[in-house]
Amino acid sequence: MTDGKLRIAVVGPGAVGGTVAAWLAQRADIDVLVCARTPFTDLEIDTPGGRIGATPRIATRPDDLTPVDWVIVTTKTYDTASTLTWLDALVGPETRVAILRNGVEHLAPFADRVPVDRLVTAVVDIPAERRAPGRMLQRRDGWIKIPDGDAGAAFAALFAHTPIRAETTPDFRSEAWKKLALNCAGAVNALILKPSGIAHDEGAASVMRALVAECVAVGRAEGAVLPDDLPDQVIAGYRAAAPDGINSLHADRAAGRPMELDARNGVIVRLGARHGVPTPANALIVALLTAAAL
Repeated sequence: MTDGKLRIAVVGPGAVGGTVAAWLAQRADIDVLVCARTPFTDLEIDTPGGRIGATPRIATRPDDLTPVDWVIVTTKTYDTASTLTWLDALVGPETRVAILRNGVEHLAPFADRVPVDRLVTAVVDIPAERRAPGRMLQRRDGWIKIPDGDAGAAFAALFAHTPIRAETTPDFRSEAWKKLALNCAGAVNALILKPSGIAHDEGAASVMRALVAECVAVGRAEGAVLPDDLPDQVIAGYRAAAPDGINSLHADRAAGRPMELDARNGVIVRLGARHGVPTPANALIVALLTAAAL
């Protein structure tokens, strides 16, 4: 804390990162720094409750930056190398780092850079879309779940002034696999380049259910507690969402960017092989999306 303000750096102002940064900046006692590749002047988020804006500090290079109280990592998994460059500048002896990423392998890329007791893993469900640098559409207030503990509680408290429900959980592993179940189904959208409404088509929904069923089997082998009806829950969620909603895998493929395919579907195949759990649907989707990106 410097000059009475908590210093927070958000690395990666994409859909979720930009939304999180804007909400944190609504607090006068928080100084927000946004670390971005593309410069922009301010943040403007169309939220379920109306438009909010913020004018955080923007950095496009890590040069001359000093350590902060919190670093929130919201970059895609394929941007890990550039993220580590930011961490080298922003992490000091007291800095806590929160990893807000897709998948179930949050810690591995950062454990050798930040002590584990200062790393906070988080799963996030904040449906948001990036329209332009600094411009986001937040479709639902959403939630963030963090493991129990002092660091997790401190991170959750950062969002007490927002409509985003940030809460700790005693079973983070299960929560992470539940979110992965939602994410892995979204590979169908990325493959056929159709938004959330495609889940109303029974053929597409059956493929999505197959992806989630494999995720459930592998997650249970990894020790997660997952309900039998999770595939149906996922489909119901897609059908209840805005039919024109675009998930990040779909958005990345449509824009010709790299995709977080390994974090969302490839991990199910990899861990399935380790446990002897068949994952043919996810293996097929990974193969097709990989080929589509060539």
